[in-house]
Formats: sequence, C-alpha cells, structure tokens
Amino acid sequence: MAVLKILRYPDPGLSQPCKAVERFDDALRGLADDLLETMRAAPGVGITAAHVGVYTRLVVLELSASAGPLFYVNPEIVETGTQTIIHTEGSVSMPGATEEIERPAKIRMRWQDLSGGVHEDDFTGFHAVCLQHEIDQLDGLFWLRRLSRIKRDRVIKRWQKSH
Repeated sequence: MAVLKILRYPDPGLSQPCKAVERFDDALRGLADDLLETMRAAPGVGITAAHVGVYTRLVVLELSASAGPLFYVNPEIVETGTQTIIHTEGSVSMPGATEEIERPAKIRMRWQDLSGGVHEDDFTGFHAVCLQHEIDQLDGLFWLRRLSRIKRDRVIKRWQKSH
C-alpha cells in the first residue's frame, strides 16, 4: 500500500467526471488499498479515485475504525428520500475548510464490490451524506459547488488565508 498525492483545490482535475470501472482485477484492489492508506494519512473519512487524479468510479469510506473500510465501485443513487439533513462537510483536497450542506437524509444506492458483485441498499444519516458527497466528486462536482456563491466565496477566502 502507498500514500498517493491528493489533488488540491483548485486543481481542474477535481471537476472531471469519472468513467465506470470495467475491470475488477488486482489493479483495482491495489488502487482501493492505496486510497484507503491515503485517506487515513490525510486524515479523512472518505476519498475517491478522482481525489488522486485517477478518473474511475471508486469510493472508499471509513466512518469508524471499528466498522472498518467500505469500498464502493460504480456507485449510483437510485432513489432519494424527501427528508433532508444538514451536515458539515469538507474535503481531503481542501484540508481545514468546512461548511454546512443540506442533502437528502436517506438514499437508495446500487454499487459493485471489488470483485464486481452488484449490491443495492438504503443508507441514512452520516453514511448517506458521505456517499452523496463522494458520488458528487465522481461526477466532477466538487463539494463547494453545493454552496451558495456567498458561502462558497467565504470558504475559499478563509481557506486561502490559511494555506
């Protein structure tokens, strides 16, 4: 496993949509392991292949040390609930910058595991927020774009002062 270089805001690669994974092989598993190591070193609770300049649909989450890492290949949200949740979000590509974002509190998602097996399940709360955040990144939608222009400008200005 290796710690990879994370793209930093405003790298244009953070706006690039990712392509679907078609090969479920040792290279994919190696990338997943490297992403996990990179996310832990950042530190963060979620990372995508796009965060390290690999434009393939792979998400790694580790919401708690006791639960362990979760890998999602080709994730897609197939349904969202009507209730929303407000949660503070940030990015490993913009360390230290955070802001509250409103998202659906419940989603139904379909994805594949690292072997290509297909899964579908419901997610709520923090888990749902994290998945939506990372799927946005796979779609080339950096989290700042979910903010109003005023909030976005304020977050960027604060972040630039600290970096």
